Amino acid sequence: MKDFKTYLPYILRGIISFLFIISAIAKMYPSPYFAISTFEVKQLYPLGFSEELAVYFSRTLIGIEFALGFLLLQPHYLKKIVTPATILMLVVFIIHLSIETISNGGNSGNCGCFGSLLPMTPIEAIIKNIVAVGLLIWLYKLLPNSGDKTNFWVLTTVTLACILMVYMLAPIQPRNQQPTIETTNTFELEGAPVEPEITDTVTTTAPEATTSIDAQTTENPAVKATETAKPVANEPAQARSIYSQYFADADKGKKIVGLFAPGCEHCRGVAKDLTELRAKNKNFPELKIVFMDEESEVIPDFFKVAGAEYPYKVLDVISFWKFLGNSKDTPGVVYLWNGNKIAEWNGINEEKFTVSDFMKAYNKPYKK
Repeated sequence: MKDFKTYLPYILRGIISFLFIISAIAKMYPSPYFAISTFEVKQLYPLGFSEELAVYFSRTLIGIEFALGFLLLQPHYLKKIVTPATILMLVVFIIHLSIETISNGGNSGNCGCFGSLLPMTPIEAIIKNIVAVGLLIWLYKLLPNSGDKTNFWVLTTVTLACILMVYMLAPIQPRNQQPTIETTNTFELEGAPVEPEITDTVTTTAPEATTSIDAQTTENPAVKATETAKPVANEPAQARSIYSQYFADADKGKKIVGLFAPGCEHCRGVAKDLTELRAKNKNFPELKIVFMDEESEVIPDFFKVAGAEYPYKVLDVISFWKFLGNSKDTPGVVYLWNGNKIAEWNGINEEKFTVSDFMKAYNKPYKK
């Protein structure tokens, strides 16, 4: 029993240190810039942080989490500074999560404590933090009053090194400076050739810069009949959507906009479903894609899995999340009719895209 009491402080320090280090690593999973940018948009922006402040606060916070995890394993100012500072950080987290739970409910959503590696609701995070505070208070009582070593440079060096490490792993990038990738819409279903449709090319010009109808009709007279046909009476009035800033014809007739991450298996599955639907119906709405600039080098592989290539635009991570919606997740699918949002799906849970739900919305006649 005496040996157990001797080693108990080390056990408690190891447990709490592990929690802090894993929490910091998880906030940078699966890649530092992507994960930290997602943390900023989904966790810090709703708290009122500006874009300018959020990029510094997020990296500094994660650096401090790393530092506390490491400092709990060393003897300098362990009882006087490190343990109380760790308790204080957890208490702040508990207060914030409690306010969020009271305001928005704590039974759903990801609090961001462990990033996307281990999603936790605010209530689950509160329980975890309370347990950690209890362990720290226990540790504080077990530590001898005169057992601390007093080299303050150890604390400052470890803390600054951890913060600097995070800034190096996820350097701050300028907003909206990502290159726009252009492609022409070529619909080719693997194993079953389908007659290609004439569509426009994605460009970075303003929404009003559209493809010339006369230029199209020179090559294919059938297009002219489609463009000049009188609109059906029972359809929504023409509107301008936010998607027209990236695709000139997004608000013409029925369109589908996919908001995808190139490496996301669920996104690839949705794109494949839409390709198969379009192969069965030549009048099926065109698909336009807005990609997140995370693993953009695998976009060709994305189209191979999808079975077709589509016009697309690549946005930097933060711009993408803001465009999709801070509270939403990939894959996102929006069904438009004359620029009006008819139906929308996102994520892989309750609001996820399914073929049956889409066909219900697609086949439903318009009513004012």
